[in-house]
Amino acid sequence: MALKIGIVGVGNIGTIHAGVYRDNPKTEVVALCDIVKDRADAAAAEFGGEAFHSVKEMVGSGIKLDACSMCTRGEENGGDHFRPTMELLEAGIPTLGEKPISNRIEEGEQMVTLAKQKQVPYAINLNHRFTPAAGRAQEWIQSGRLGCLNLINMRMWINNPVETSPWFHLRALHPHSFDVMRYFCGDVKSVACFLRKGEGRVCYSNAQILLHFENGVVGNLTGSYDAGGSYGLEVCDVVGSKGRFVLEDACEDLRFYPRNGIEVESYRYLGGMRSFGETFKSRIGAWIDQIETAAAWDEIDGSGGDALKAQRIIEAAITSWETHSVVDL
Repeated sequence: MALKIGIVGVGNIGTIHAGVYRDNPKTEVVALCDIVKDRADAAAAEFGGEAFHSVKEMVGSGIKLDACSMCTRGEENGGDHFRPTMELLEAGIPTLGEKPISNRIEEGEQMVTLAKQKQVPYAINLNHRFTPAAGRAQEWIQSGRLGCLNLINMRMWINNPVETSPWFHLRALHPHSFDVMRYFCGDVKSVACFLRKGEGRVCYSNAQILLHFENGVVGNLTGSYDAGGSYGLEVCDVVGSKGRFVLEDACEDLRFYPRNGIEVESYRYLGGMRSFGETFKSRIGAWIDQIETAAAWDEIDGSGGDALKAQRIIEAAITSWETHSVVDL
């Protein structure tokens, strides 16, 4: 029997989620919820299911929900996540939220704490880690092929004119960057940050952020809303004692370089994944599989806890810039 799915927030990202669920044979979209009535009604007409205009109304209707995607936005793309997420978790509904978990650390902490108290699966759409290329790179790390990890350098930049605060670039984009870096190298213990506003900008649209990981790895993130182009928007370079890998554009290009050799092992479009847009299918598919197999709340990959750790790195970077100091997490 198909899992019954609800979508909260049916703007652009919410409709992407709804389309993935509609096309997955394991799921059926049964509820579309948005505070904008016309938007909820239109989504229900497109994807099937019943339209609702608040989480309270949806939960109170008695409709069966095996899981929900929570795709609201708000200030810095995370300002409206808190209330609907808390209502879903309080109702015991497994919830896949959008990044950032919140633009306020205290709200992220409350959501993660409630999920733990209720033992409800709670995840975030950290889709960059759910690609076949990232999975292959992680296998290389786990098997010891890279040896002892020493360095990680990440670049994430796009041409984005959007800004609503000085911290929009950091809080809205780099949950992905820091999650990828944590996925490969573990937890971060110290952060130092340098920022620059682009020409005519309100937000700090260019960043160099230094990281010291708990396992001793040292790293750097280069982030920008003023750079970009058709290639190389995302590059992750991980260096170990035996070799290194370079992963480009989330899924398209993966290369392994042995330390003491000249042959390069190259992969393009692993698993048939050809573009970033396909990562929603892989990430939501992994979420569906975990819900279908009744994975425990603390076994969820790309969890709310993972997203909260990424957000804490961002807040430490902001503090580092404001205080001109190295900040310990």
